[in-house]
Amino acid sequence: MSDARQAIAAAQVAGATVSTSPEFYAAQAAIARAETHLQAQEFTRARLAAMEAKHHAAAALADANAQHAEASVTQPH
Repeated sequence: MSDARQAIAAAQVAGATVSTSPEFYAAQAAIARAETHLQAQEFTRARLAAMEAKHHAAAALADANAQHAEASVTQPH
């Protein structure tokens, strides 16, 4: 859970939002499912959902970084 939350935070710092990034939205949904499973003591499901959240957050971070790189190349200096 901690790794997933950290990955989501990193994506958010990089500029990912639920409205601009489907991957970030999926990460948020997966971490919410993980928390629900954890509260229900469904630990295997919680772990799997947290892993899914981490995966989506990493993709959202990569997308945000790519957008920043593209923006810096296309803007005149």
